[in-house]
Amino acid sequence: MIKDEKLRADRLVFYENDVERLDAELDSFLELARARTALLIDCDGHLVTRRGEPIETAEESIAALVAGSFAATKEMARLLGEDNFNVMFHQGSRDSIQMQLVHHRTLMAIIFDQRTNLGLVRFYAQETTKRIEQLLDSMESEVRPDVQLSDDFSDSAQEALDKLF
Repeated sequence: MIKDEKLRADRLVFYENDVERLDAELDSFLELARARTALLIDCDGHLVTRRGEPIETAEESIAALVAGSFAATKEMARLLGEDNFNVMFHQGSRDSIQMQLVHHRTLMAIIFDQRTNLGLVRFYAQETTKRIEQLLDSMESEVRPDVQLSDDFSDSAQEALDKLF
């Protein structure tokens, strides 16, 4: 059996109540900052949760591109003598996006338009980041002895994927 603590150490694992707590923080942020959408993404590019207005394009693609952008920027930071650039910002004619590192394995992408401004988004994003980091710390340390994957989980998953395709 694979234990929950090993899963959480190896990969980000979110349970329903974890996502509910993260969603509450993102909902509060969106209301205060007046941003359109907030995405929480793991550093591998998987969407953890999205709150706010739906994105017209594929959210999973946006999540993967945000993670890829951070990976590329990390190398640029290294070349400039920095450990990392924690916040990135792109401004468009209609929408803008701020992306920032949250915790050591999570990213937050915030999409906003003319209903708010960058200063408001940055201020509340910093506050929200601190609260989400505290939540993620507590989630990592939670041990759920009732949650285990069977030894043949990988085989079962592979078999299900083979049947699907």
